[in-house]
Amino acid sequence: QVQLVESGGGLVQAGGSLRLSCAASGRTISTYVMGWFRQAPGKERELVGYNSWRGDSTTYADFVKGRSTISRDNAKNTVFLQMSSLKPEDTAVYYCAATLDYGNSGRYHAPQAYDYWGQGTQVTVSS
Repeated sequence: QVQLVESGGGLVQAGGSLRLSCAASGRTISTYVMGWFRQAPGKERELVGYNSWRGDSTTYADFVKGRSTISRDNAKNTVFLQMSSLKPEDTAVYYCAATLDYGNSGRYHAPQAYDYWGQGTQVTVSS
């Protein structure tokens, strides 16, 4: 199985930036779709973005386009989420997720498509 551990969360002022990391173990992530999701209290888990290795493509939710970047370092078996221009409404627990890449891009926006999840890291944006 794939184990995922997020890090890099914390308290950030509005307008600031941070970089979240997701370290994977057990399997190499080079052939996996890696997704980032977030969940605020009382809200549904929602997509931030995902990177598809097979399609060499990265997709972002509309609310983070232009201020978020997903990247990966296969040598370190790690995926990153760089976020800038943070807003109080970005406050949530952020999760890393992974699934084998079979080219079914139509499902990667949904949490149900992912088989492996990290424990989450809290991001709090102050006004």
